[in-house]
Amino acid sequence: MQLIPVVYALKMMADKPKKRMLTIYLYIPNIIGYIRVLMNCVAFAISSSHKTLFVSLYFTSFVCDALDGWFARRYNQVSTFGAVLDMVTDRISTACLLVLLSQIYRPGLIFLSLLALDIGSHWLQMYSTFLAGKSSHKDVKDSSNWLFRLYYGNRIFMAYCCISCEALYIILFLLARGQNDVLLDALVTSGRQSLPLSFLVVFFLLGWATKQTVNVIQLKTAADACVLYDINRKQ
Repeated sequence: MQLIPVVYALKMMADKPKKRMLTIYLYIPNIIGYIRVLMNCVAFAISSSHKTLFVSLYFTSFVCDALDGWFARRYNQVSTFGAVLDMVTDRISTACLLVLLSQIYRPGLIFLSLLALDIGSHWLQMYSTFLAGKSSHKDVKDSSNWLFRLYYGNRIFMAYCCISCEALYIILFLLARGQNDVLLDALVTSGRQSLPLSFLVVFFLLGWATKQTVNVIQLKTAADACVLYDINRKQ
């Protein structure tokens, strides 16, 4: 009979980590992340038949990306799982949109190359961050590149670059008349359709170009960090 309290105590100790895990899974920002995943799934499922609804769902999911970060800081619910979920959702949603555009415009290799650069640079950055023992891939204060530091150090500048990319891709998606459209023709047509639209395209192109430049810097910086880790480990 004396074993019963001991067994009960051991069971309670085993249940505590599970309850803590469930608590983290149910953090408000993580729940927002799950909703984003569902919205993106629905959006891409109807992308060919309901363009307007697709754009609405995709853009709402993108806006929620800022909300989950705010909730995480506001309620002290920052977690490694949440950070990974956020990045994976961002990368997959952008990747799916780029694949979609590669099927619409020629040359499609442009969009597939952008996809590879986006995923490759962020994956390497995350991996090099963990090798360096940092808690966030946005911690680049020790970088020698001013643009790289500005991108991750200034939320407004980072938001402009990210929004520019997504907005430009959405505009291209809406401008598409069918399959096998020429990308350059679509950009020229957007400028001829209306003056405000041409200003928007130019404005977003600047932010898009800046983000691609940052991705290249990120790819090279993270690769160098991995190589230096190997060198230090062998010494």
